[in-house]
Amino acid sequence: MRRFRHRSTDASVSTVDISPLIDVVFLLLIFFIVTTVFVKETGVEVSKPRAASAEDLQKRAILIAVTDEGRVWHGGREIGMDGIRAVVAAMMEEDSEVPVVIRADAATSTEDTVAAIDAAKLAGAPSVSLATEK
Repeated sequence: MRRFRHRSTDASVSTVDISPLIDVVFLLLIFFIVTTVFVKETGVEVSKPRAASAEDLQKRAILIAVTDEGRVWHGGREIGMDGIRAVVAAMMEEDSEVPVVIRADAATSTEDTVAAIDAAKLAGAPSVSLATEK
């Protein structure tokens, strides 16, 4: 009786080349990184007041936070009330249609909130809004 042995030849062995798949994944990764809009946070946490008419902001904005002590923050650093005009004016040079959003703490005095709004408007902001919670 003859025995048959299974012989594997190079023609029957198939391999999967994953290098095109890796190329596509890296291209997609680069595409999503480039097209992502990064939001610059204010750098300080404030408890926003509540409003029934609150709406979500759909586009990029300049975020400025005013704490309950009257300290003003932008981009993780304290800029002070006098720094609002300089920051908004510099950001307006890059994009003149970007709105300004003031994130004032619920315990912030009205005078500090109005001073921040006024400074942003004097810097040339097309619109100034107050951040609230629904």
